[in-house]
Amino acid sequence: MKVFQKTIKYSVVLLLAFSSITTFAKSGDTDHKTEGNQIDTKEEIDAYIKHHLQDSHDFIFYTDGQTGTHYGFPLPVILWDGGLKVFMSSKFHHGETVAEVDGNYYKLYHGKIYKTDAAGTINYDEAHHPTNAKPLDFSITKSVVGMLLAGLLMFLGFSALARGYKKGPIPTGFARVLEPLVIYVRDEIAKPNIGEKKYRKFMGFLLTVFFFIWILNLLGLTPLGFNVTGNIAVTVCLALFTFFIVQFSGNKDYWKHIFWMPGVPVPMKIILMPIEILGMLTKPFSLLIRLFANITAGHFVVMSLIALMITMKTVFGPVASTGMSLVLALFISVIEILVAFLQAFIFTMLSSLFIGMAVEEHDHH
Repeated sequence: MKVFQKTIKYSVVLLLAFSSITTFAKSGDTDHKTEGNQIDTKEEIDAYIKHHLQDSHDFIFYTDGQTGTHYGFPLPVILWDGGLKVFMSSKFHHGETVAEVDGNYYKLYHGKIYKTDAAGTINYDEAHHPTNAKPLDFSITKSVVGMLLAGLLMFLGFSALARGYKKGPIPTGFARVLEPLVIYVRDEIAKPNIGEKKYRKFMGFLLTVFFFIWILNLLGLTPLGFNVTGNIAVTVCLALFTFFIVQFSGNKDYWKHIFWMPGVPVPMKIILMPIEILGMLTKPFSLLIRLFANITAGHFVVMSLIALMITMKTVFGPVASTGMSLVLALFISVIEILVAFLQAFIFTMLSSLFIGMAVEEHDHH
């Protein structure tokens, strides 16, 4: 029971942290096609794929290519610019208009909000980067909505599992689906890497990370268009949680092996010290890059295969190119279901391994 309480606690902490941090990595272009302008060139397809992979201030389910009508809903924009500014993203009209709030003007440009004038002027430097001031952005973006949804599903699932254990040793209903996964994380990840004596202390975090990443990866395969774990800010935040837990849980043997390696000559101790410090920093870096790169690549490949029906129709004809595109995209999508679980497993496994290395008790002879 304590494990599930800790899991819920870690879920809330993760969600609060992500809600702020992910807003600093938004770079999506929210401009959409106008009436009758189809996406049919390689450049337009590449731009559309990049737009899909990036975060957004709007939640768009579908855009009619003929009429240019967007079907979805706006999200709250929360800015700090000499005070709190709260309004809906519909004021930007997908980046086409300037939003006026309390006498200040803001423009959505390539997914980022800049302070501007009534005409929406954007100034650039020599490298064509905007030089306009940017207010501190705490907006509820599409990625944040995805994380809140994943957190809600986790809360409902773990609550059902906890209630199931109250009724008896064998859970019933949906809890029977979660129990094998919880036992798997405990017996195949936590115990072997952390040890029988200390694994329970970290089970809440490991369960939270595993289910959080797995659910978000699965949501990314739905037509909702989520790409949360393909956002570098999210993977950075997850890796930082692992990094801080490892450092604050490390015992004296862990720090001794980093700063003054036992059993080697003094000159080697001095040489190994910076190497061990570098290794301490590269571990979370490998966690964040692996998850980010694999999920982003998966989305890019699936959408590129779907685009084959457009780019190859002049060579193979519309029917053959469409059939080939759908078959290949379906095949990759099935593999992506496995990758969704595999990436959650690898992140959790490596996190438990790093924690186990920090809390391991060494025998001194």
